[in-house]
Amino acid sequence: MRRWRDRVPPEAAGMPAGGQRRAPGLRREELALLAGISVDYVTRLEQGRAANPSVQVVEALARALRLSGTERAHLFRLAGLAPPGPEAVPAYIPPSVQRMLDRLAGTPVAVYDASWTLLLANPPYAALMGDPSGWRGNQRNGVWRNFLGPGTRVRHTPEARREFEAALVADLRAAAGRYPADQRLRRLVAELRADSGRFAELWDSGTVGHHESARKTIDHPRVGPLTLDCDILTVAGSDLRIMIYTAEPGTEDADRLALLTVLGTQALVE
Repeated sequence: MRRWRDRVPPEAAGMPAGGQRRAPGLRREELALLAGISVDYVTRLEQGRAANPSVQVVEALARALRLSGTERAHLFRLAGLAPPGPEAVPAYIPPSVQRMLDRLAGTPVAVYDASWTLLLANPPYAALMGDPSGWRGNQRNGVWRNFLGPGTRVRHTPEARREFEAALVADLRAAAGRYPADQRLRRLVAELRADSGRFAELWDSGTVGHHESARKTIDHPRVGPLTLDCDILTVAGSDLRIMIYTAEPGTEDADRLALLTVLGTQALVE
């Protein structure tokens, strides 16, 4: 891990490159932030003192370290885990996709897997939709957050809400059909069916729906409402969804989005 950390330029991971650095790559604090784990845990992993890291932690480290497919598989084996096979929902972000995301550093962008579990959110997206760095387990899943969790900052009319829920359930059903052996996905569906009557109704009825590009209004707690274009791109061969929010140039929404991008997730001074 230390060798891999040393080879990642901080600016390539969206970190400031200035200051005194004893090594050319990421600091432990930066890797911990990117992977969503504690600095102490990174230290213990590097020193071989942490036992049994979870699949989610290893996957997050592989993304933060920008490992190739072969290196990612090696990291899983070092952690005593079997690399995810083709029967599991893909969570690997290829280097080519990561380079594309780097070019969108000033635009709110998030990457989700086929089950709508959040894999990566850049700082502008976190500023717009809320910082996901502390989310764990199903908290990172968009379907769970909308049916059982706190929801999102997106404003919906009752009709738009029904269409959105139908699209989420249809997407999840399609993913379950493509990856029937994925245990994490099966547990997610079972929990949603048991604890959300609305989800169970849509799931059992076989409702269909699909996500489309749309204009969405996000109610931000500090800068007010922003009406933005939301586009969802798919990555051939990896079953990823890339969600991108943009504003029409020259509008108040564009000004508010630019302000959020500068401020990040820090609190505004009253």
